[in-house]
Amino acid sequence: MDLSLRITEIFYSLQGESNTVGLPTVFIRLTGCPLRCVYCDTAYAFSGGEKQTLPQIISQVETYATPYVTVTGGEPLAQPACNALMVELLNAGYQVSLETSGALDISGVDPRVVKVMDLKTPGSGEMPRNLYSNLDHLTERDQIKFVIADAADYEWSRRQLLEHRLQERCQVLFSPVMGQMPPATLADRILADRLPVRFQIQLHKYLWDDARGK
Repeated sequence: MDLSLRITEIFYSLQGESNTVGLPTVFIRLTGCPLRCVYCDTAYAFSGGEKQTLPQIISQVETYATPYVTVTGGEPLAQPACNALMVELLNAGYQVSLETSGALDISGVDPRVVKVMDLKTPGSGEMPRNLYSNLDHLTERDQIKFVIADAADYEWSRRQLLEHRLQERCQVLFSPVMGQMPPATLADRILADRLPVRFQIQLHKYLWDDARGK
């Protein structure tokens, strides 16, 4: 029997975040998430969706002429067959990235996958869900993301960066919450504190004001 996953949508867009920002990418958005971040912009993926087999999913991905595939959610790792899907995509020659909350174990993710993992800030409302053992499974090709809503979030994120020496593990991304943290304010703080992080904004929000790039 073919493995299946509940899929909210599969779409083609520009990557709006991470270190491949701007690249044409196929997004596979899995349904379901155990977290409820207060600023979540993909709550429509919490439920519903349509069950699809791995061959059905990959068949849709093949219709787009790009090597980049992002598996996102929701929280994609909440569905056990997510890892099998990523392995199939990797074996088919795609460059695969995974957008994950950091609340679920990433140790079983194929090392060829680029993991883009959140550490949830206090402003998310889900900071207690951070699984810090995941830090041990990040490599230099992975990325860790802080979504920053206010000055308290910034100070918390800066402490995590320094205490865990995150820049020695992987790339570190600081991103403002749209409509809460002014991007220029966050950029100025990063420069003033000389932090070894990559500042990013959600490109898709500026282009289309929606979630078509994550």
